[in-house]
Amino acid sequence: MIIVMKQDATREMAEDVARRVEEMGLKTHLIVGEERTVVAVIGDDRRKDREKFESCAGVDSVVKILAEYKLASRETKAEPSVITAHDLKLGGGNFGVIAGPCSVESEEQILETARLVKAAGAKGLRGGAFKPRTSPYSFQGMKEEGLKLLAAAREETGLAVVTEVMTPHHVDLVCEYADILQIGARNMQNYHLLQAVGECHKPIMLKRGASATMDEFLLAAEYILDQGNQQVIMCERGIRTFESHTRFTLPLASVAYLKSKTHLPVVIDPSHGTGHANLVPSMCSASVAVKADGIIVEVHPDPANAKSDGAQSLTPAVFEQTIQECSKIAEVLGLTMS
Repeated sequence: MIIVMKQDATREMAEDVARRVEEMGLKTHLIVGEERTVVAVIGDDRRKDREKFESCAGVDSVVKILAEYKLASRETKAEPSVITAHDLKLGGGNFGVIAGPCSVESEEQILETARLVKAAGAKGLRGGAFKPRTSPYSFQGMKEEGLKLLAAAREETGLAVVTEVMTPHHVDLVCEYADILQIGARNMQNYHLLQAVGECHKPIMLKRGASATMDEFLLAAEYILDQGNQQVIMCERGIRTFESHTRFTLPLASVAYLKSKTHLPVVIDPSHGTGHANLVPSMCSASVAVKADGIIVEVHPDPANAKSDGAQSLTPAVFEQTIQECSKIAEVLGLTMS
């Protein structure tokens, strides 16, 4: 359930309510919105006396939450969450653009890409330092050296760094260099990792698993939120179906569905969602049209010689043209490109 505080209720009143709830053996999360503060109650509250909370100072109402994902639900927080990292903004009418190579390959490659995607309008730089690969013989990333190169690119360009963390014991290391930590599709249900990033103070981009349902996706986000980290970004990157004409099937209806269920920002990965560079621009435009909160796109200065995912990576020139088209659609829809 959630305990909705009155508009004029003080933080002290909300904290007093939270203390009373915790004395009953339940867990609480204080969610401060622009208009209202909500005390989210986590645990088996079926036998608890709701009237006891309704009589507390500053309480407006006590509402039962139907969704299993309590903290991610719009029932808990009606207004959309906005997540910011440097100049990158996602959510609340802001459409953020994140771009960069699949993996960091060299200082020259990442710096050149960062300069080019920033000039085209990106506010975030993606790039893998630790790379999960299907084959153990494929390029696994530059690891900490790759993180240092991403930080150097941020120092020069001001772009927010988005990079993947693969194991709980790498969380602190990646936090030293990254602005947003990405949980890849393979790790969406790695619950120890989700809890570990939930304990840090950096935004988390959670990618949907290739076979995950929407409820499983939202409950994975709940693991992060439940640890106290309220900065979660949902990323639809396509699911595995019977089709073989694309690498994955990109269901853009996920944007509308997720926005009806959660206050968390929703971004699209059209690169993994299609697997073919020639399909990515139209899917970027479509992502704006369905009012996603952003896109994360693979861009490489020389896709033909990329060490990973060259077939789905845009050249800087095509990326620039793509963002110009996206900007036109965003303007019509009243979205702010960031």
